[in-house]
Amino acid sequence: MTEVSRETPPASPAPTTGYVPVNGLELYYEIHGSGGIPLLLLHGGLFNIDLQFGAVLPGLAENRQVIAVDFQGHGRTGDIDRPLTSAYLASDVVGLLGHLGVPRVDVFGFSVGGAVGLYLAIKHPDLVRKLVVSSASFHPDGGRPENREAVGELTVDMIAGTPMQDDYLAKSPTPDRLQALLDKLGTFDDGFGGWSDADVAGIAAPTLITVGDCDAVTLEHAVRFLRLRGGDVNGDFVGVPTSQLAVFPGTTHFFGLSRTALVLDVVTTFLDTPDPPDAGTP
Repeated sequence: MTEVSRETPPASPAPTTGYVPVNGLELYYEIHGSGGIPLLLLHGGLFNIDLQFGAVLPGLAENRQVIAVDFQGHGRTGDIDRPLTSAYLASDVVGLLGHLGVPRVDVFGFSVGGAVGLYLAIKHPDLVRKLVVSSASFHPDGGRPENREAVGELTVDMIAGTPMQDDYLAKSPTPDRLQALLDKLGTFDDGFGGWSDADVAGIAAPTLITVGDCDAVTLEHAVRFLRLRGGDVNGDFVGVPTSQLAVFPGTTHFFGLSRTALVLDVVTTFLDTPDPPDAGTP
């Protein structure tokens, strides 16, 4: 009988971690893996690097460098007296990449992180090679009507005992500011009317849009997003567009990346597919 090997696979090298002083913050970041175009991971509200990307990060870092960040008030980054907006968080990210000397990245952003990724792709086009926007809308009308009210009413008691509260208390340098963070998430991007169709259509980076089939973002909006990026065509006749859409089945907003194998296959295939010479604005 052939003996089955029980050798433990080699552990992944420990990530490089650190803090960067930017915009009044001590911004926490991690670097995993090496090689290729760096991939920047941007988590959603109430999450952090570990909670959002922990399951998929080893697979993403197998063949590329991955840079992950904890946003203001999340994970190991403390809070400051500043609202949460896409513009502020994007400015923090630009500062981080400048500090690290990274001129260009692929971006994978979820929810709030997806909104920040969109901001980077529109306002800092030279920085973004490819863009993955997960469970995020480019305009307020892309969200379900109950979203804003539900997030705006969140209290610490309502999330007591959840991984979000436990991780916040375990990691945050400002553990007494959880309710302040919830309040800021309830007013995220207040006063911003969203991006125009022309803004979205003009994004230079090929874009992968992902959404759950029972997400906080409507499927109609995801399809509209795809069409503005040059998708929803007969690929047999005109070729497969560089911008694409993936709908994850049985997937809600909070568990948007829970189908680990499916997420890894979809995202890495998109990132690794060579672009045609004229790829860019659809």
